[in-house]
Amino acid sequence: MRAIFLFLVILVLQTGCSQDNKGKMSITDFKQELLDDAILVDVRTPEEFSAGHLENAENINLYDPNFTDKFKAVDKDKTIYLYCKMGGRSAKAQEKLKSLGFSHVVNLEGGYDAVRANN
Repeated sequence: MRAIFLFLVILVLQTGCSQDNKGKMSITDFKQELLDDAILVDVRTPEEFSAGHLENAENINLYDPNFTDKFKAVDKDKTIYLYCKMGGRSAKAQEKLKSLGFSHVVNLEGGYDAVRANN
């Protein structure tokens, strides 16, 4: 009985951990092919965006008072990839979008700085 209980606990922990990772991806693993049925959003300021950004990215500044309004036309089941400079703002944007009912929001960890460091 104890072995079964231990197995179930491990199974639950593994499932929980794998679901946490679903909302994260290293920005260096991101490929443009993922945008076939998704959108890519840079949540940095327009000035940061102008200095350089990923191909096909839309700039929706997290600090814009109308940030959430800009997602009203987006299907809540569509995958949204988010990135910023290092990953902090995109994590905040991810939580905000999840609270609005978006079910597939992926934070591209490492941010644009990681992309520049790899080039």
